[in-house]
Amino acid sequence: MAKQGSRSDEADYVVVGSGSAGAAVAGRLAESGASVIVLEAGKSDEQFLVKKPGMIGPMHAVPQLKAKVDWGLYSTPQKHMLDRKMPVPRGKVVGGSSSINGMVYVRGNRANYDSWAAEGNTGWEADSVNAAYLRMEDYEGGANAYRGSGGPIRITRNKFPQEGAGMFIDAVHDTLDVPVLDDYNAESQEGVAWMQQNAADGLRYSASRGYIHDLAPATLELQSEVLVRRVVIESGRATGVEVQDKDGGRRTIRAGKEVVLSGGFVGSAQLLMLSGVGHAQHLRDHGIEVVADLPVGDNLHDHLFHALTFHATSAKMKGNPWFFAKGLAKEVVRPGTTFLANSVFEVLGFVRTSQATDVPDLQLHLLPWAYVSPNQDAPIRHEVDPRTALTVLTTLIYPRSRGTLRLASADPTAAPLIDPQYLADPADLDTLTEGTEMVRQIMASSAFRGTIKEEIHPGANVQGQELRDQILNRGTSVYHGVGTCRMGVDELAVVTPDLKVRGVDGLRVADASIMPSITGGNTNAPAIMIGEKAAELILEGAR
Repeated sequence: MAKQGSRSDEADYVVVGSGSAGAAVAGRLAESGASVIVLEAGKSDEQFLVKKPGMIGPMHAVPQLKAKVDWGLYSTPQKHMLDRKMPVPRGKVVGGSSSINGMVYVRGNRANYDSWAAEGNTGWEADSVNAAYLRMEDYEGGANAYRGSGGPIRITRNKFPQEGAGMFIDAVHDTLDVPVLDDYNAESQEGVAWMQQNAADGLRYSASRGYIHDLAPATLELQSEVLVRRVVIESGRATGVEVQDKDGGRRTIRAGKEVVLSGGFVGSAQLLMLSGVGHAQHLRDHGIEVVADLPVGDNLHDHLFHALTFHATSAKMKGNPWFFAKGLAKEVVRPGTTFLANSVFEVLGFVRTSQATDVPDLQLHLLPWAYVSPNQDAPIRHEVDPRTALTVLTTLIYPRSRGTLRLASADPTAAPLIDPQYLADPADLDTLTEGTEMVRQIMASSAFRGTIKEEIHPGANVQGQELRDQILNRGTSVYHGVGTCRMGVDELAVVTPDLKVRGVDGLRVADASIMPSITGGNTNAPAIMIGEKAAELILEGAR
């Protein structure tokens, strides 16, 4: 295990954030023999709530549990979605958001990375990032040209899926005439398949599990419950970070070689601005001295879904405390044998609406549970329908809408202003609406053999303009914010293709905030890959 409890004040590399990318870059840098301090504002991830995959349900449903592991951030009022303030979950534990997410393992479409490279981001094309994925994976199907084996992140499928999940696969195939895939993370993504999860043997394989706890390089020091207030920049070079410990004391941690920011689309952008890197006038408005005038916080975008829940007798899960308690008791006695050993999701589809161009533009998540309706905005425990059910999240994976992240204050403890501008582009609502109708067609398939009894939410009678109106209240973030520290070679870029912050030496950003455009699917695996790739770039530069 990485050294914990120590409070060193100097290392070759200081990594801010132990989440998806941060754990990976820190682990790999330390594995090379370099001394690395990884800083995490949250607490330890060595707790049942985090480690047990199926606890994802109560973790997000029970406010008292959620408060233990989530910072509790919210968006600004979304003017295109009824002025809703929408949750922006961010992990408040070691492992960051990889410790509280749904463990849905999706690389994205290979075309996503080729498009990054086409914008001038040399080294980020599909074949190059494939090498990083091969290093990070321990895929249950074994190694091949597209999949890795023996890496820090274990990837499996649910061994005991619900009957209705298999019916859903057949229904998508029959209704949309798409292939049933063995592996959507290989050569082609388009089709429907059993979901892959970064979980194994009843254990969540977060980035921290794989790269900090299991890899455990001797020169890695993990410091948790440490808030980074700003990057120390001297004569144009990042030399360390100013931090605040949980007792309120402040100190400076020096980096002999580089500082790497891996705070995610919220944390990295906020910390850059607090350190004088961002839109010059915005920084001056908050009394912050400008170090580099860069478009930090622009290009924010995110995935959005609309959930449809159907009463289904081919699923056996019930979203009530008694059902869950029975499963929990069994899992404690015989770990890895109940639904708690897996993610709540079982099937994924990548399909096309009429707006699709060269790649599928709609993702379908199937979970064999009833789902909250109409949304989860209020910080309360929401009731779900007590019947057995199948829920399909019809998901917009290439949003055209773009938003911003800005400082609310120069106080590092103050939440920033997170404004994704959901549905600002009308085409996004068109995609979600069409996707909803596609799901209804799928669920009417004979493949279900009469086991679909009723559309519970939003209800089969909700059609046309009423459906579009309801999506404004029902649409929900998939919690995949990206892009606020955009990688590129133009004036809109914050970092260069080697992840260096423009205009500041010794400082890089490595997390989902660097994505020029979002990947087609859940973003956790790409974020870990970015950490792997960052370590490779840093070590190549140090030779």
